[in-house]
Amino acid sequence: MSDPTSERKIQHIRIIEEDAETDRRKQYFDTIHLTHRALPELDLADVDPSTTFLGKPLRFPLLISSMTGGTHEVTRQVNRNLAEAAERMGVAMGVGSQRVMFTHPDARASFAVREWAPSALLFANLGAVQFNYGFDLTHAQEAVDVVGADALFLHLNPLQEAIQPEGDTNYGGLAARIQAIAAGLTVPVMLKEVGAGVSRADAEQMLAAGIGYIDVAGSGGLSWSRIENHRRSQHDDDALGLLFQDWGIPTPVALRMLAPYRDRVTLIASGGLRTGVDMVKSMILGASLCGLASPFLRPAMESAERVMEVIERLEREFRTAMFLMGMRTVSDLFGNEDLIIEG
Repeated sequence: MSDPTSERKIQHIRIIEEDAETDRRKQYFDTIHLTHRALPELDLADVDPSTTFLGKPLRFPLLISSMTGGTHEVTRQVNRNLAEAAERMGVAMGVGSQRVMFTHPDARASFAVREWAPSALLFANLGAVQFNYGFDLTHAQEAVDVVGADALFLHLNPLQEAIQPEGDTNYGGLAARIQAIAAGLTVPVMLKEVGAGVSRADAEQMLAAGIGYIDVAGSGGLSWSRIENHRRSQHDDDALGLLFQDWGIPTPVALRMLAPYRDRVTLIASGGLRTGVDMVKSMILGASLCGLASPFLRPAMESAERVMEVIERLEREFRTAMFLMGMRTVSDLFGNEDLIIEG
């Protein structure tokens, strides 16, 4: 039996490979300038970028963000390579949307990554809007169990769904359904956007629903609107996805907007992060974990070792930036906006 959801995931990968402009490369983090210390008063070797998240140690605050999964061999291999690299390098990983495994059970194997990452911090993933289309707590718990996950991402992607030819666009009353899932699940629920950002009003709704973790996933990086526009053109001759390809709140803006809520919510930064310096800036703006996806996609199609090379590069950049600011530990960075040079 054909699997349209898995085929859509493969289409997404092909579009990203063929259209470099799907990565918008807005580089919003480049507008943030950090204080350089000519006398950092520490040895680079003494810089400690390690941290913990959900009680698990991380080599540095990196999350390999949610990408893919399904029945296709490519998606299985990508997730295995990512999981093996996350385990060996001591970083976190999230799987792509698991919706497909409920219509095609043979897709479950692509999400069962705990086998390859027995001690890593892992996140399951479902589209929050699916709880307006028949999903319930049983589906959420099964998604967690298949991954062996430490938490569940419920992703919010109204822009992508609006552009997608077969998109699910009924977001009415969704907050109450999210609250019910969060109350009944055995692991924490985390809300994340997929490239358009989270506003103050969103944060207040999430807090009211009992959500204590938000991935702001702002604009500036991969544009799912542009990606879906490629697929939309097969059905329509408009360019709606191109009109909205840069829609949303840039990630550093979203982090600053949500600063007043940091005493009640743990923030994750993703969307447009491409370097270890971007990660450092995100931590200074109040993120506890930094998610990157695009830099890992092509390496993950090759091997776990290629993924590890990217992780090593990011860690080197992260440690060097800490050293150049005279910051010995990650806790020295967190929320320390005095390190930002204004003007």
